[in-house]
Amino acid sequence: MSALHDWLDRYLKALDRENASPYTIKNYGTDIAQFLDYCETEGVVTLEALDRNIVRHYMADLDDAGIVRASIARRIFELRAFGDFLVRHHTWEDNLFRRIYAPRVAGRLPRYLTVEEMRRLLSTPDTSEPKGLRDRAILEVLYASGVRVSELVALDLSSVNSQAGEMRVIGKGNKERIALLGRPAVVALHSYLDKGRPAQLSEKTTEALFLNRFGGRLSARSVDTIVRKAGIAAAIEQTVTPHLLRHTFATHLLDGGADLRVVQELLGHENIASTQIYANVTPRRAQEVYHHAHPGASEDNPQSGI
Repeated sequence: MSALHDWLDRYLKALDRENASPYTIKNYGTDIAQFLDYCETEGVVTLEALDRNIVRHYMADLDDAGIVRASIARRIFELRAFGDFLVRHHTWEDNLFRRIYAPRVAGRLPRYLTVEEMRRLLSTPDTSEPKGLRDRAILEVLYASGVRVSELVALDLSSVNSQAGEMRVIGKGNKERIALLGRPAVVALHSYLDKGRPAQLSEKTTEALFLNRFGGRLSARSVDTIVRKAGIAAAIEQTVTPHLLRHTFATHLLDGGADLRVVQELLGHENIASTQIYANVTPRRAQEVYHHAHPGASEDNPQSGI
C-alpha cells in the first residue's frame, strides 16, 4: 500500500470508529482513492508533494469526462474532510483542499416520507419479540426527535428522561442539546425498556440504550440496516435511511406550522441556512393543498367561479 493510500485507510477506519454510515465510508473510500490513484499516475506519491495544481488538473479531467458538477463538488467536499483529518493528525499544517473552489450546483430539495408512509413504516416491526420492540423504538425515536444516527447509537439509559419526553444528545462538535419525544416514542421506549432490552442483555453490563444481539451497543451500520429493511417491508418506493427520517421530521414539523428557528434548535444546526432548505419543501406542499382545497384554484373544481 502506498503512503497516500495508507493515510486513506487510516481515515476510513477513523470514520468507522465515529459510527459513520457504511455508505459514507464506501463512497469516501472510492472517490478519494480515485484521486490518489490519479496522483500516483502523475508521479505524486507523498502528501508533501501534493499541491493545488494537481487537484485542479484532476477536477478538470473529471469535467472533461462529463462528470456532473454535483459529483465534482461532492468529491471536493470529501477531499476537504480528508484534509481536515490530516491536519488533525499533524501530517499537514494547512488543508490545501480547502483552497479549491467547488462548482456551484443547484440546491436539491430534501426527500421525505408522507405521513401515511411513516405510519406504514412504524408498523413494520414485530413487537411480539424483543428485537421488534427495539426496532419499533428506534424508528419512533428517529422520527420523533430528528436525531442523527450517530447521536442515536451514542444514547445511554441516563440520556433519556421519558417522564419529560426529552433526551440529552451529544451532537457535532461535542455540543449537547435536548431532543424531544412525542407520546408514541415514549410508549415505544417504555415497551422496549420493560421487555425488549432485558432480553438482549448479556453478562457484560452496559449503559447503552439500544443493544445488539450480543448485548453490546448497537452500531450506526446496524441501525441503517434496520431502517432500510423496514422501508422495504413497508413497500416504500424510495430507499429509507435514518437521514431520510431526519428530513421527514423537519419537513413534517414545518408543514405543521413550526417556527424555523425551533426546528433549527431541534436539529442541532449551528447555521439557520442548513435548516432553511426544509422551508423550501413546504411551499410545494402548500401549493398542493391550495389547488386541492380552494374553490377558485382550479377550473376542474365544481365550486370554481363562485
